[in-house]
Amino acid sequence: MTNPDRPAMMTDDFLVVAPTGRDADVTAQVLRSADIAAVADADGTALFAAIAGGTHAGAILTDDALSRLDQERLLAAIAAQAPWSDFPFILLSKRGEPRRGAREVEAVANVTLLERPLHPASLVSAARAALRARQRQRLAARHFEDREKARAELRDLADTLEAKVEARTRELAAANDRLTAEIAERERAEARLVQAQKMEAIGQLTGGIAHDFNNLLTAVIGSLDLLLRRTDDEKIRRLASMALQAGERGATLTAQLLSFSRRQHLSPVPVEPNQVVASMADLLARSIGAAVTVELDLADDIWRAMVDPTQLEVVLLNLAINARDAMPSGGVVRIATRNLAAVPDALTAELNPGAYVAIEVADTGAGMTPAVLARAFEPFFTTKGQGKGTGLGLAQVYGFARQSGGTVRIVSAENEGTVITLYLPRTTEVADPVAIERLAQATGSRQRILVVDDDNDVRGVAAQMIEEIGYQVVAAASGSEALTEFGRASFDLVLTDVVMPGMSGVDLARRIRAVAPAMPLLFASGYADVATFGDELAAETVLKKPYRIGEVAARIGDALSAESTQ
Repeated sequence: MTNPDRPAMMTDDFLVVAPTGRDADVTAQVLRSADIAAVADADGTALFAAIAGGTHAGAILTDDALSRLDQERLLAAIAAQAPWSDFPFILLSKRGEPRRGAREVEAVANVTLLERPLHPASLVSAARAALRARQRQRLAARHFEDREKARAELRDLADTLEAKVEARTRELAAANDRLTAEIAERERAEARLVQAQKMEAIGQLTGGIAHDFNNLLTAVIGSLDLLLRRTDDEKIRRLASMALQAGERGATLTAQLLSFSRRQHLSPVPVEPNQVVASMADLLARSIGAAVTVELDLADDIWRAMVDPTQLEVVLLNLAINARDAMPSGGVVRIATRNLAAVPDALTAELNPGAYVAIEVADTGAGMTPAVLARAFEPFFTTKGQGKGTGLGLAQVYGFARQSGGTVRIVSAENEGTVITLYLPRTTEVADPVAIERLAQATGSRQRILVVDDDNDVRGVAAQMIEEIGYQVVAAASGSEALTEFGRASFDLVLTDVVMPGMSGVDLARRIRAVAPAMPLLFASGYADVATFGDELAAETVLKKPYRIGEVAARIGDALSAESTQ
């Protein structure tokens, strides 16, 4: 696009407008002799184009040429000049003669008046002055153009800068939003990590306590069991029975501790969650009383879960009782099941990728404060009155869920009730028919049994129990001592503790089975650390401490009977 304010095809030629005689030729010759370019324009046609376009150095007109031009057109052309242009006119007039249109042109244009006859030097001098003025105008035009160009560029820089600033501001705002979200998520992740580490540390502590406590209870309960079998004194039997009941309550407590610490021995199998919940409906209704209504919302297409069914029942019962306690004036407990095709975003730090089954237990009770919610899974933490709870119910739920490969979440607010959700791993396996457990009785066959335990009291009580049943017993205090005894004599069964210093019961079993693959083995433990021994204990028969003499008899009888049928 052509800039109308910019001179196009500028020349230093003067237009000589003189329509009569030899005026045009003479004037042009005078100028050329002074090295000033001149072009004849007899009728003034080129003049109007020169004024409009800003070309040529100027025009030299005679009186008669001015009188013949269209005055209105001329004045309009002068008025329409570019801002930088002031087209020079040199008017040659005869002295004393009137000049048509001269006053009007002089009023609006750059006019130099020369009277004729005139000396050539005067014409050259006027032409040179006009040329210099024209050159200054053109220089001013270039400055004006450069200035306008710079202004335009500055405007474009300003617009670009403003756009960049706005874009950068948006980028910074988006980055700040992302950073804020990342910081919030990192804080949540750190909080979850700290909570998980705290729970893990507490779990390790409680697991160790439970192990030692179970050894003590095994000795106490076993001794009381033997005492009851050997006395008919009613006073002694009553006292022993009271002590035995207290010992069994202690055993229940340690079982809850082991559940929280994820060190209980689980037997996960494919389970239909809806069947488990439905089969417990009557038990739940009786346990929580008539003031609380139990509602079931079970998904029709629920998947199977890989879980220990007995422990799942215990967990659901615990949750229902907790819900009842949160509704002293009555309310509703709703148990629901649903499928999860993928791990929710909030649980990716706790669950492996895959599909899960969710079991929700919701109540319409008082809910939890944020402070209570933060400590809900901690063992021994309870909001119940003194003597009304051990604080291990939710801790046991948490440990069971984590040991089963899942997790548990609580959503609760004051006066809005509580929803506790178990997430259990889905399985596509089909449940095997449930085998009926056989309770073998002692036959008094005097079969030889090797008992291995590093705790002197437990080893002694276990040996006396087995002898009381009717078997011969050899006791060993360590794995290495047991191997020595095993090499000296033949045995029909080995009962070994799992966790022992030096050689564990699992290591001992490997050594024994290397030389006697068919040897029946029983494992006894205050906690069977499946996480440590992996699948090696999963398929084994574990006698949980503390045990009663009847349990020992049944387990030994089962093991010997199974060996004899092979």
